[in-house]
Amino acid sequence: MKSIKTQIAVIALMLVSTITIAQNNENEISSPRQGFMMELGLGGGVISIEDSEGVQTFDEAQGAISFPELKFGYFLKEDLAVTVAMPGMIYEFQDNDRHFGGVIPSLQYWVKDRWWIHGGLGLAIDSPALYDIEDNVNDDWNFGCAIMASTGYEVYKKKTFALNIQSKLVLGRAFLDGDVHRDAITFNIGIGLSCL
Repeated sequence: MKSIKTQIAVIALMLVSTITIAQNNENEISSPRQGFMMELGLGGGVISIEDSEGVQTFDEAQGAISFPELKFGYFLKEDLAVTVAMPGMIYEFQDNDRHFGGVIPSLQYWVKDRWWIHGGLGLAIDSPALYDIEDNVNDDWNFGCAIMASTGYEVYKKKTFALNIQSKLVLGRAFLDGDVHRDAITFNIGIGLSCL
């Protein structure tokens, strides 16, 4: 896992690059928001995991990368879309890499032309990272519930494409075997590429 300082530097570089690209929007042509939308996100932040067995507590936050974060939706009105978001972050647990994420039905609302808020409630998924699955060691998939809130600002728009800076908070609980549960809090900042 990368250190938190390295991740903060990468996020800062992404934000500065995004803002620089967004400066040249003189000939901006945007289409009305309608029909289907899709978004791919990349970011970094922190995740804190607590296990009810006391193996790990919220005192030990980890730096993490969130990729890929996906969102699919449909516009009900020009400023309101119903979406399914799939956030997630990789974390380390007992020397194995795992993924805490979810599938969250949600609503996205544009408060202003470029600023949106987004939130929902859905399924939490605690699973092995796909590159770190070992039989009988790190192969358990656990499910529960999660709540998500996010906001973003579109720094660049052209036709049906938008580039945004966003932040996201996810709180979730996954239920493990034997009346054990694992709670997670994740916060990230990143960029999103949308096709509207």
